[in-house]
Amino acid sequence: MNDQHIDKPIIGITIGDYNGIGPEVILKALEGNQLARLCTPIIYGSLRVLNQYRNLLEMKDWALHGIQKADQVNPKLTNVITCWHDHQTEIEPGKITAEAGQGSLASLKRAVEDLKEGKIQALVTGPINKDNIQSETFKFPGHTEYLAQAFEKEDALMFMVSDDLRVGVLTGHIPLEQVKSHITPERLSAKIEQILQSLKGDFGIKKPRLAVLGLNPHAGENGLLGNEEIEIIQPVIKTFKERGNLVVGPFPADGFFAAGTYKQYDAVLAMYHDQGLVPFKTLAFNEGVNFTAGLSVVRTSPDHGTAYNIAGKNLAEPGSLLRAIYTACDISRFRIFDAEMEQNALVSKPQPSESQHPAKSGGKQRFNN
Repeated sequence: MNDQHIDKPIIGITIGDYNGIGPEVILKALEGNQLARLCTPIIYGSLRVLNQYRNLLEMKDWALHGIQKADQVNPKLTNVITCWHDHQTEIEPGKITAEAGQGSLASLKRAVEDLKEGKIQALVTGPINKDNIQSETFKFPGHTEYLAQAFEKEDALMFMVSDDLRVGVLTGHIPLEQVKSHITPERLSAKIEQILQSLKGDFGIKKPRLAVLGLNPHAGENGLLGNEEIEIIQPVIKTFKERGNLVVGPFPADGFFAAGTYKQYDAVLAMYHDQGLVPFKTLAFNEGVNFTAGLSVVRTSPDHGTAYNIAGKNLAEPGSLLRAIYTACDISRFRIFDAEMEQNALVSKPQPSESQHPAKSGGKQRFNN
């Protein structure tokens, strides 16, 4: 990957459900090509749909640049790839339609194809309706699970991030009654490891501090209100501590956030969706970003939904989407820089003599032929 991509990555942005606020916040974030110095954006969706919203929002002095494929991108403009036959597509802001669901899926599929092929350096996804997007090829509770399968990752991490708070969840989009059965030592260990690796590899924190919340009220009250803390969470935390990691807990969730204890840590691991996302969205709604950690690629999204109630009314704020774009740019640049530093270190490292080479001395092979 060349230096141009390090300094100015190509960022794919999916339109989401076009009857929600996705098109509006995308247009407001990119209006007048204001992010052209930071990145080269490609919107995956429909030029017709976006132009309808541009007229509705009175952004007529600013033109979008339609392209057929990613290698036609113009780095000075806001590029759009139309992902379905849109000559008859009409927007219906605030209305849930099957057509909008199909459009959101078509946009996502096309963007993921380009992400796999390295034509874009990161993906920012617009909000979808998790119901009308369902089809024979999309039977997932959300973006995170779809991307985990697309990039052959058994279990990706939903990681909500802002300047002052990062929250991961052990169990994501599952019914509350199933949460307890998903809290196992193996799953908890894997999620803690994912967060620690992301904090190091994506955010550059060399010695991260991680707080782990309890499952039960008051973190179980020493077994009075539940045994998961004693039987599962505490032993796993102890194991990570013994390996030299700064992992602390389990904390009662209510007091932890109310007292501002989260400010002492680089990230927090919650046991289930609402335990983590309710305080996160309360504290960082206008600047929060959903980052899918644990993947080989970079994907972020705003932390809000389709907001049909205000769609098309020129009321939606682009702050969270802008943060999602900034975060995608930062992480993609950091990963590229980190990979190049590693490669340079390997190239400059003195090669062992034949007698010292692991393949010759009975040790494990460390280098690919």
